[in-house]
Amino acid sequence: MQILELKIPPPLVALLVAAAMWALSLVSRHPVDVSTFARMVLGAALALAGGAISVSGVLAFRRAKTTVNPMKPQNTSSLVDSGIYRFTRNPMYLGLAIVLVAWALFLFSPWALVGPLAFVLYINRFQIAPEERALAALFGADFTTYTTKVRRWL
Repeated sequence: MQILELKIPPPLVALLVAAAMWALSLVSRHPVDVSTFARMVLGAALALAGGAISVSGVLAFRRAKTTVNPMKPQNTSSLVDSGIYRFTRNPMYLGLAIVLVAWALFLFSPWALVGPLAFVLYINRFQIAPEERALAALFGADFTTYTTKVRRWL
């Protein structure tokens, strides 16, 4: 079965989802009032953690001298399975998802929580599935073995 492949860079997808989350937060009521300061501190801490996870994925790719461009997985020159890639196959996307959860926390809107879920569903189908097909074609059994040892997200 052919999966439709959209060519929207994952960071742009995250930005579009974040904008939609903000718009939804404007029309939904907050069930409980939590101070803006608390939301900012918790959101910032979570966003920093997400950012660190994403950056660690980029750095691991740079050390391995392979492409960081998610739009061209066929240009991958090595299978990275060390560092953060021992725990998650997609730290850059995981980090973006965590940043979106942080944004939802800051917005403090129940509807904003739909955003991170929508991001994960979109990235799974339109980004990760094509990437994994390309990596399986490039690295064969090594990639298959890696996928049995390390989860896609966490």
